[in-house]
Amino acid sequence: MQKKDKYVKIVEWSDEDNCYVGSIPGFLGPCCHGDNEQEVYRQLCKILDEWIEIHEMDQLPFPEESVKKNYSGKFVLRVNKELHKLLTIKALQSNLSLNQLCENLLKNSILNKKTA
Repeated sequence: MQKKDKYVKIVEWSDEDNCYVGSIPGFLGPCCHGDNEQEVYRQLCKILDEWIEIHEMDQLPFPEESVKKNYSGKFVLRVNKELHKLLTIKALQSNLSLNQLCENLLKNSILNKKTA
């Protein structure tokens, strides 16, 4: 696997910019844009190649790889006391654990954003 294959590349439509925008989470923020999704992806890959070359030439550390990363399925989310109380009540009303309720809310939020 080549170094460039170890990073997730995202090309998505931006309503705000009215074009496709390319980024590499954890490595490069939004760094290219255009009207053609495939062309933006090609630009993104070229930019990544250039950044990898710079990192290697200057012996800079690389960001953590995002492909094949192992996720534990656990993370800590801190909320204020009132929200914690409201979520707990909603979970009890729904006959779910607090964890199940929060997972469902997060999943639905992400899925609705993609389809919106």
